Amino acid sequence: MNAPLPLADLFQALADPSRLRLLALLKEMELTVGELAQVLGQSQPRVSRHLKILADARLIERRKEGSWVFLQLGEPALVDALVALWDAVDDPVSNRQFAADRARLAAVRSDRAEAAARYFTAHAAQWDQIRSLHVAESQVEAAIREALGDGPIGQLVDIGTGTGRMIELFGSAATRSIGIDRSTEMLRLARVKLEEAGVEAVSLRQGDMYALPLPDEEADVVLLHQVLHYAHSPAAAIAEGARLLRPGGRLLIIDFAPHEREELRETAQHARLGFADDSVIGWLSGAGLDGKVVRHLEGGELTVTLWAGVRPARHDHERRAA
Repeated sequence: MNAPLPLADLFQALADPSRLRLLALLKEMELTVGELAQVLGQSQPRVSRHLKILADARLIERRKEGSWVFLQLGEPALVDALVALWDAVDDPVSNRQFAADRARLAAVRSDRAEAAARYFTAHAAQWDQIRSLHVAESQVEAAIREALGDGPIGQLVDIGTGTGRMIELFGSAATRSIGIDRSTEMLRLARVKLEEAGVEAVSLRQGDMYALPLPDEEADVVLLHQVLHYAHSPAAAIAEGARLLRPGGRLLIIDFAPHEREELRETAQHARLGFADDSVIGWLSGAGLDGKVVRHLEGGELTVTLWAGVRPARHDHERRAA
């Protein structure tokens, strides 16, 4: 009997037209099992069986998000090599099928856009109320851009990504962007906005700020943009964000200075009414970062502050320990 060959198993996983179509669709965007079934015109159980074979071959990854399961392409080194082979083959029949599937994706995009519009309309008044209390968003975003600098920022992780605005702004300077949010509705809104903006190399994941679904030293830049005021334990949220930083990596916090708008606890579920500089710097230091105040943006009833923490390079850390 011939011994099993992993390479043979890999090509066996690809030896089905439906599975090739699934990979082609996931090359376009992350999709749910239901959306893939809609495009292929197959039942969800049948599509799920195909997806399991692809997942076992490490060609795709599955990620649970509430009651939904999202699929994305798997290990980049493996998938990129297969895509290069795929592109090198001139196969008009397959290309016509892939093009037809891409056309049917328009219905999926439309459904997502309608759901996102409904959610945005339902919450727009609340967001506008808070924005009216501080300087213009354009000034805040310009300050963030200045803090990050003009060069490449490596791998970006945006904690509490919300509508994905930070990734929309800075994803082009990142090698890859990961947006994390606890709300499945916000993630669906972010998917639509980032798809419309043409942002590439981005992954959106459901997760909690206190237990991020990422390994240590995964990021070069971590953002906590208007997130910390929702934290009942800000020190723990900062420590969890700092855990993701590689040596030399940066954590940038954008939030409010101390204020007395008590009604925000009820109308917007703010757990904390702003933060003093010494508190944030202390939390950054406790997380092993060199912290500093970047800037205060005054104007309006609320002051927006930018704080930054940098993970020391390994040789710096070793010098301090000596």
